Amino acid sequence: MSSLFATYIRSNLDFVRGEGAYLFTRDNESYLDFFSGIGVNIFGYNDEDLVSTLKSAANRVWHISNLYHIEEQEKLAKNLCLNSFAESVFFNNSGAEAVECAIKTARRFFYDRGEKNKTNIICFKGAFHGRTLGTIAAGGNKNYLEGFGEPLSGFRHIEGGNIELVEQIIDENIAAILIEPIQGEGGVRVFTDEFLRELREISRKNNILLILDEVQCGFGRTGKLFAHQWADIEPDIMAVAKGIGSGFPLGACLAKKNIAKSMVPGTHGSTYGGNPLACAIGNKVLEKILAPDFLPHVRKSSTYLHQQLQQLMQKFPHLILEVRGRGLMAGLKITPPVNEFVQSLRKNRLLTVGAGENVLRLLPPLIISENHIDEAINIMDKIFAKFAKRAK
Repeated sequence: MSSLFATYIRSNLDFVRGEGAYLFTRDNESYLDFFSGIGVNIFGYNDEDLVSTLKSAANRVWHISNLYHIEEQEKLAKNLCLNSFAESVFFNNSGAEAVECAIKTARRFFYDRGEKNKTNIICFKGAFHGRTLGTIAAGGNKNYLEGFGEPLSGFRHIEGGNIELVEQIIDENIAAILIEPIQGEGGVRVFTDEFLRELREISRKNNILLILDEVQCGFGRTGKLFAHQWADIEPDIMAVAKGIGSGFPLGACLAKKNIAKSMVPGTHGSTYGGNPLACAIGNKVLEKILAPDFLPHVRKSSTYLHQQLQQLMQKFPHLILEVRGRGLMAGLKITPPVNEFVQSLRKNRLLTVGAGENVLRLLPPLIISENHIDEAINIMDKIFAKFAKRAK
């Protein structure tokens, strides 16, 4: 019997190594990974640059307190600011921590301005912002809230995509709007560029902040460094994680300097956040993403993937109701039970994951080739054909 908390329904698969887009079991069986650790391993497995960077960093200092200067942390913060809207960065270890920091920063900003009533944050139904008490309250999913007492107050939930609903809920107590440009856990639901632009405009007009949660959709996943760049907007605060470390635990909260300056000593902290090992990896990840040919490759691969998914939907119109997503964050809304479908794919050595609204979610490494996509499509075609026969 396992000594672990039973918080996951774990497969018996035991992977011992990886190479590129593939994972290998102890029996050396290979699995094509279109899951990448829930969108984390953007360079796949055993990337030579990342491995050598980690080994080199491990020969220096692994961890010191944030009470001291950390060169790799300063470098990563500077490079993130140079390549984004941000002017200040706080490093942590995960997406939930990054969102927590964003929430605290927004509230503290107005507190310092003497507007202590401005603490409420507008959130959107179907969102997922993490598993802490604060982030499950922001997400508002009843299944995640159940059994943990009264939810943290200050979050107001509405349906996304309708700017009139946003306008109606804004009052003198609203501090910020918090949104994932693409809801991952919520079913790979893409908010339109127009809606994001409307949120940016309405937040400016009403003296409130716009917070983006790009934990899953950021760091090249959509073909740009950040998903909001497709809408040509800038947030006030943004939470990132997952791809930023490509498998090494790292997260960050990015903000404008006039907003971040409210977070003075004593307001926030992290023991491990921004440690030398994590930031060494983060610097190499950012360097690789910003290489001239990398994001164009992601865009080319994603175009091919979505073309193949559309063809698959045309072949199985009663089983595939919709192709969703942007870039290499794709989803199929299907009629077969998604968990059963995921298990069937796994038995055929393709790793995927489900999402809300019975959606099959595809989050492959950003290094995938057309050959990888063809292999995945052929496996999905085979499983859809089995379900089609069953339906007759």
